[in-house]
Amino acid sequence: MINQTRVIPSTRSAETTYAIEVSQLTKTYGKNVKALDCLTFSVNPGSIFGLLGPNGAGKSTVIKIMTTLTQPNSGEVRIAGLDVIQQPDKVRKSIGYVAQKSGVDPQCTGRENLMLQGQLYGLSRKILHSRIPELLDRFDLLDVGDRLCRTYSGGMQRKMDIAMGLIHEPNILFLDEPTTGLDPEARKALWESIHRLSKVEGLTVVLTTHYLEEADQLADLLAIINFGKLVVEGSPEVLKAGLNGDSLQIELVNSSSREEIQRMLQEVDGIHEILLERDFLHVRSENGAVTLPAVLGSLEAGGIHVNSATIKRPSLDDVYLQYTGKTFNETLKESDPS
Repeated sequence: MINQTRVIPSTRSAETTYAIEVSQLTKTYGKNVKALDCLTFSVNPGSIFGLLGPNGAGKSTVIKIMTTLTQPNSGEVRIAGLDVIQQPDKVRKSIGYVAQKSGVDPQCTGRENLMLQGQLYGLSRKILHSRIPELLDRFDLLDVGDRLCRTYSGGMQRKMDIAMGLIHEPNILFLDEPTTGLDPEARKALWESIHRLSKVEGLTVVLTTHYLEEADQLADLLAIINFGKLVVEGSPEVLKAGLNGDSLQIELVNSSSREEIQRMLQEVDGIHEILLERDFLHVRSENGAVTLPAVLGSLEAGGIHVNSATIKRPSLDDVYLQYTGKTFNETLKESDPS
């Protein structure tokens, strides 16, 4: 576990061997769109690395570069010690990639899907005849391996996706929102599989997710990217602990400006920070139970009425809000307006 929070630029020991090293990565689209801006981070072997950020922050771009699907303008990326620009073929053999959209052929059986994927990697039939039953058994799919995948549940299909990503025994597995669309039971079952891959089998996992609970449960190290830069990284526990005090979340009846609300609350003691997001006011304070009545009184005195108010300990959503200026749910709404 990482035991400290770092804000870029961060210092890494040159003597440490990392599974992934991203250094000063820059990527520009056209003349003015800078998707990545000197992005730098490293991932320890056998760990689960969570990548979070608002829509357009650069997550997809850095994943594409790390998986050899596009090239940067400048900077360096090493995957399992291999340079992604100079040695792309070797990198592809060292990684597995599970996209958000399933790559399973529904008209083939699970066994046939794995056979085809293995043949694409040039694996011999002898190797596949031992490897395929092993993967089916690992993901509890052995009994359904000869059924057409169109008969699989969503959770079973997602397990098959991951099994296909592991067919060639990669060192590093990239998972792009692996549990999107799954019911809570299937999601937790997949969490157990991912955790086992890292902690029991020593696989390095890079995870992007739309579920903060997933990142909190799985990630050894979380990194939040914004405007193409790494703004903070650390373990979920340390990132949450870095936000001292309590989080007050207040739903307003009538919206106001952040400046006006700051003016109303300037006499309230113990407030660390005030953030306004549409009709929701987020306040961090030393002692929420003491601060909340004073905050509500000042708002009412200023003509700002309140629908509801809650006090809670800092969460990953508070961390996300602190470094991006938006809650995670607000980010999801912006990326999917429907």
